[in-house]
Amino acid sequence: MTESSALLTDQYELTMVQAALLSGAAHRRCVFEVFARKLPAGRRYGVVAGTGRLLEGLQRFRFGTSELDFLSSTGVFDDETLHYLSGYRFSGTVLGYAEGETYFPHSPVLRFEATFAEACVLETYVLSVMNHDSAIASAASRMTVAADGRPCVDMGSRRTQEHSAVAAARAAAVAGFTATSNLEAGRQFGLDTLGTAAHAFTLLHDSEEEAFRAQVEAFGPGTTLLVDTFDVETAVRRAVEIAGPELGAVRLDSGDLVEQAHWVRRLLDSLGNTSTRIIVSSDLDEYAIARLASAPVDSYGVGTRLVTGSGAPTASMVYKLVERDDDAGTPVPVEKASAGKTGRAGVKHPVRTFDEHGIAEAEVLGVGGEPNTEGSSARSLHVPLIVDGELRPGHTGSEAVRTARERHAESLAELPAQAHRLSDGDPVIPTIFS
Repeated sequence: MTESSALLTDQYELTMVQAALLSGAAHRRCVFEVFARKLPAGRRYGVVAGTGRLLEGLQRFRFGTSELDFLSSTGVFDDETLHYLSGYRFSGTVLGYAEGETYFPHSPVLRFEATFAEACVLETYVLSVMNHDSAIASAASRMTVAADGRPCVDMGSRRTQEHSAVAAARAAAVAGFTATSNLEAGRQFGLDTLGTAAHAFTLLHDSEEEAFRAQVEAFGPGTTLLVDTFDVETAVRRAVEIAGPELGAVRLDSGDLVEQAHWVRRLLDSLGNTSTRIIVSSDLDEYAIARLASAPVDSYGVGTRLVTGSGAPTASMVYKLVERDDDAGTPVPVEKASAGKTGRAGVKHPVRTFDEHGIAEAEVLGVGGEPNTEGSSARSLHVPLIVDGELRPGHTGSEAVRTARERHAESLAELPAQAHRLSDGDPVIPTIFS
């Protein structure tokens, strides 16, 4: 995609710029931070995702003729504002948690340092990407943890908006999903894609046998046959008869999956198909996957609950001004005092501390400077993403997805064992302001 991302925003971002240009404050240096005040109820950790998509979008955040003509037609924006926007390029610096990193309440997952006008216009776009993708990745991580090494596959495209489906597939990959059914996600981000047939393909033919033969002829015996359109036992026997011992997999998409998986496994083994895998789908979430842990299932296809965040469709991140320069150029920490929405003034410098076994103990946020972690093993969490307007390499494209998946696996392995529990609980490590 090459179209501008500049209008994927709210009007008040631009009206603030217009008023700030008039007051003379638009070019004051400011620092904005992106963080979540809390995790969704019962969640033990969150997962940072969407950073690569965001950085790609920021390269297209330009107000061209079409965008400026539209803004002019609203009658809201004056010539000075339109002139400023016509030359807009983000020239500031962005630091952030590496994509795939786990985060906790108040973790400053992104920090934007720029003039007020440059940073202000980005708020809505930044939050729309990070809130969606981090919510999906956080849910996907719980699913891959519950799967305990068995592959999870994204099959949720038809359960969400078409562009969200692509983003969800990418976010799921960050959290360890091994493939997606979405071809556009595969094209854009280098993800493995898969898919064979739905119930409609079986119903299209005069018999299930005819449908199975057509699929095996088209894709070979290693294909996956959907065996619950009619009678499962009959279908499994028919699949083995047609494809033979090289039958790749059978998929179960309805009924009591635990019970079915057990007797289908026994049936396959009795027919000599000991290598034929069993794939299950049908409204799975992390809890359903956990219930299938004792069943002879080889992989999981996850749809609706993945692309809707499994009950938490947003990460509830906010984008807040924490420091700005005064007229003399002196940095001034700032915060609002709204009830229930208080923040912490000053620039945060996050580190994670570890015990002698390398297990995370706390998220320590130094306010206004690096925190004192003397006597503890610690890891700094911020990495440079954009420096003086220049994108640092390695944070976009398919490379970024692979790197983020690795970072997530490493970050998750550092957390206390309680992070793997699906029961409700507090964040597995505390956030400490230092």
